[in-house]
Amino acid sequence: MTSFPERSLQVVHFNEPLLEFNFKQTTPHPKDGLFLYGPHEKSKKTKEVRVGVIGTISGIKYFRAWAACLKKGIPVPPPGKTEKQDRLHLANFPGLEEAFGISLNDAEFVTCVLDAKAIDAATRIVNLHEAVKKVVKLYADKTRKHRENDERSVDLWILVVPEIIFERCKPNSRRTGLPMVLGSFEKRKRTRSDLPLLKEVLTEEDLFDDAPDFHRQVKAEYLTLSPTQILRETTLVPEEFKNRAGYPLRRTQDVATVAWNLATGLYYKTQPKPPWKLSGIRKGVCYIGLVYKTLPGDVSDHACCAAQMFLSEGDGVVFRGANGPWKKGDYDYHLSAEAAKDLIKKVLTTYEEIHGCAPQELFIHGQTFYNDEEWTAFEAATPATTNVVGVRIKTTSGETKLFRDGDYPVLRGTAMLLDEKNAYLWTNGYVPQLDTYIGPETPNPLFITALKSKKAMPELSTILSDIMGLTKINYNSCNYNDGLPVTVRFASMVGEVLTMGSAKGADRQPFKFYV
Repeated sequence: MTSFPERSLQVVHFNEPLLEFNFKQTTPHPKDGLFLYGPHEKSKKTKEVRVGVIGTISGIKYFRAWAACLKKGIPVPPPGKTEKQDRLHLANFPGLEEAFGISLNDAEFVTCVLDAKAIDAATRIVNLHEAVKKVVKLYADKTRKHRENDERSVDLWILVVPEIIFERCKPNSRRTGLPMVLGSFEKRKRTRSDLPLLKEVLTEEDLFDDAPDFHRQVKAEYLTLSPTQILRETTLVPEEFKNRAGYPLRRTQDVATVAWNLATGLYYKTQPKPPWKLSGIRKGVCYIGLVYKTLPGDVSDHACCAAQMFLSEGDGVVFRGANGPWKKGDYDYHLSAEAAKDLIKKVLTTYEEIHGCAPQELFIHGQTFYNDEEWTAFEAATPATTNVVGVRIKTTSGETKLFRDGDYPVLRGTAMLLDEKNAYLWTNGYVPQLDTYIGPETPNPLFITALKSKKAMPELSTILSDIMGLTKINYNSCNYNDGLPVTVRFASMVGEVLTMGSAKGADRQPFKFYV
């Protein structure tokens, strides 16, 4: 940590956190570490990843072509006329086996073909809730049928999704101009309308509590089946899908970057340990992020609660908490004492199973404050040897700006300390190693508040340094960093899956099922 000359407010800078790879080698960039050393627990022999692919005939063909590309190197495309020649934020992809020590054998793929006409018909169902459920069922039924009738094991299911699903199967989808069809729900409802006494009677199966969102519903459905990797056809072959003007329907990342992200997801979701971990993290530290999401229905104050646990290795576990009247106001959630104690005990039990003892420090990250009832419960649930620390992490939207040399974005890792418990932290900003700031506008900081602690409150610099490290363990991509620590980065996504009525996963489930 470097301090700048003291003025009215203290401004400090935190060095970029290091990541650990094979042979205990460290580097701040995951692509460098994987390219030079490989994953931090790389096997001596190449491991074959067994995948199942569900999609249309075209979709499966697109993925097979991509699997072939992943076996070999993919260079960064040459810069365009307006781009810098030295685009250090991009990196050539060296090949799946070379970077990750895993391989794909396309001859061993389990392929399940979906009828494109069936997808089209399902997405035209008048009731959007029913349409989304029908499309999700098309995918999930293929996986269930394989498990019942085929002995070949599958490490990961690849769901290749036609663009019409993303166009038609999300909230507020624009489906005007499409010839619509009646689903079973509408047919039953119309039949009842002819019977006056039964006109308002609906059975339980007619209730559509799940949000009409394909991505959320399919993740919820697969919680009891397998981790998944969802790939849009337009991501795999953007050049095949063009608008009337001849331009691609979607703007996608360069091919090498897509390969890095796809390969990282393949490794993370199929191997026992993630591809990299934080280097130099203090022993005995556990981080959890609290997740809240309002439940669908008439009771507006009811919400689901969950906790995401992350350790120094980076891999996460999601713990499902109790549903209840936790919403106390806009973006303000508080657990009852019983629910708070139960949730923390689930986390501690898992930690002790892994390490054989309780953590020395338990950091609870959230986007709201903690009231006395739930904080007392947090402390009561932990042994005397564990210091519980509550930290509030809030995004900002432009009320505070800081510039370097009066004109340029600040360095990533810059913090403005307001007092002993409050600070602004810029987790986005200019990165010297990449010689760029990757962002559309002047970066906004996070507002960090050290709220409460069971014992002595750690130094604010320690809390900020930890948050910087947690911005580098998003294993769903291979980015240099995220703008949010992983403890809150996926809070909304996890909550959205858990509020699905179809989310029947276990109370304790690996984080990889949710992303």
